[in-house]
Amino acid sequence: MATAGSLESLRELNRLRVIDALRQRGRASRSEIARHTGLSRTTVTTLVSDLQARGLVVEQPSAEVQESQGRGRPPTLLRLDPAAGAVVGIHFDHRHLRVAVADLSSTVLAERWEDLDVDHAATTALDAATELVDVVLGEAGLDRSRIVGAGMALSGPVSRNGTVGSTVILPGWAGLNAVDELEERLGMHVAVDNDANLGALAEISFGAGRGLEDVVYVMVSSGIGAGIVLGGQLHRGITGLAGELGHVHVRSEGVVCRCGNRGCLETVASTDAVLELLRPANGPELGVRELVELVSAGDVGARRVVADAGREIGRVLAGLCNILSPAAVIVGGDLGFAGSGLVEGIRDALDRYALPSVKEALDVQAGVLGDRAEVLGALALVIGDTDRLRSVGLAALNGELTTVS
Repeated sequence: MATAGSLESLRELNRLRVIDALRQRGRASRSEIARHTGLSRTTVTTLVSDLQARGLVVEQPSAEVQESQGRGRPPTLLRLDPAAGAVVGIHFDHRHLRVAVADLSSTVLAERWEDLDVDHAATTALDAATELVDVVLGEAGLDRSRIVGAGMALSGPVSRNGTVGSTVILPGWAGLNAVDELEERLGMHVAVDNDANLGALAEISFGAGRGLEDVVYVMVSSGIGAGIVLGGQLHRGITGLAGELGHVHVRSEGVVCRCGNRGCLETVASTDAVLELLRPANGPELGVRELVELVSAGDVGARRVVADAGREIGRVLAGLCNILSPAAVIVGGDLGFAGSGLVEGIRDALDRYALPSVKEALDVQAGVLGDRAEVLGALALVIGDTDRLRSVGLAALNGELTTVS
């Protein structure tokens, strides 16, 4: 026979399922929540009433009028109350820092970025991030007491405990526990992940992969990483380092990669490799921004080199897709902005090297979130952390819900 305590624990878990559904969908009717969670409509109605009484959920009438029926009223949509809490997202890219704050319904309330050499100066980057967090919280009119936690995207390999594991990709961060350092500065819970993983999380939450459960997100920048989503969940592997696509061997006599191996994909298809090929004809100062402008202007050489990089990436992806059979490959990162050439090159190689049944079911497209994908993924990392909210008992949100033991 179930005890009162176990029944209350079940109700608490079901409340969190409703909250999680609203975080993922932004707005939803009671019927949609029931379908999403598998709970009965009666149970959802009861739970929603409870959450409304606690100040976590508010109603918003649907803007869609059922004109075709000529009568009746549209369904009432529910959303998390923006005043219930907020999260911070931080992206430490190699060349810049971006910080955003959003409410629990994933609405970005304020956002700032600045150019910064993140790779070689961890302390400087962390201090700058702390200052930008203060700026965006001020712009959003939020006190730190309303912040549930912060998500952190790093452009390098990060272990499960938050330690940066590379002396060559992020030399100023090697051996540093990024979570501990940022938690000490911000005074709040921090979650961290590789930026390719968080780009993938953003695209399936808000962008091109929304509604898909099996996706490979390819981030093509100074490195090449893959965020792998299987069954709707990020696949990080036993070490937390899954998706290092850029260090797959592609050239037996290739140049030595920064990882120490020879002929890695990164050495022939990253932004640095593409820029090196184009600088003799375009000058030694050619950068990513100028490269994108060249491609957009129809420069034949730039378009050729970017498409070739796409084909190299696509050959490696073909093997990965033959193994995983995802629904989509979504392309992001610096080169993801360089027109359709990169995506077309990837698609060409997949058409040639992937199994027929795999490529027929595969959609290849550019990401839609641009250079904001990783910071939006950092926000989603915290917004989607139901276990985190359960561990604090949602007390940080309204001081009423209790911890489930």
